[in-house]
Amino acid sequence: MIKKFLHSGYTTGACATAGVKAALIFMTTGEIVREVEITALDGTPLKIPVASVEKISDGVRAEVIKFSGDDPDITNGTAVFTTVKRILGDEIIFKAGLGVGHVTKAGLQLPIGEPAINPGPRKLIQNVAAEFNISGLEVEISIPTGVELAKKTLNPILGVEGGLSVIGTTGVSRPMSEEAFKNSLVPQI
Repeated sequence: MIKKFLHSGYTTGACATAGVKAALIFMTTGEIVREVEITALDGTPLKIPVASVEKISDGVRAEVIKFSGDDPDITNGTAVFTTVKRILGDEIIFKAGLGVGHVTKAGLQLPIGEPAINPGPRKLIQNVAAEFNISGLEVEISIPTGVELAKKTLNPILGVEGGLSVIGTTGVSRPMSEEAFKNSLVPQI
């Protein structure tokens, strides 16, 4: 019997985090990078390609293309845009851009009305901001195809409207792992 090695990828949350890191590198050094390395919450180093980085009126926007590895994820190949702006204060404010939903029902990991950017991705982004010793950020995540893709998911039933959830327990997308399967069932019970 031949065993096939399955390739891991990275989650939408890891894509957004890579976008934040690319944006912060540009903000602090002026350098446009084509790849960044982030550390997943389980300690796995992830090297993630960056499709683009550009200055916008009051911040920086980065684009990362989602790679799911051999996991049959609906978002594989999807563009994830992260817009980062400096703000007064010392907190990170998360915003849902085009294609990222909002929580509409109780029982999820976030309060009703919050952008559907789950705790794992939020922690990853906070870790990257800490690497730069930067606080006071507004982070907006957009997935332009997210509204259409969300119609093919359980998001509306689970209580996420207006687009996809930015998810990822650790940042690593592991193909068809037992753990991933169990995690996918939890919100449905």
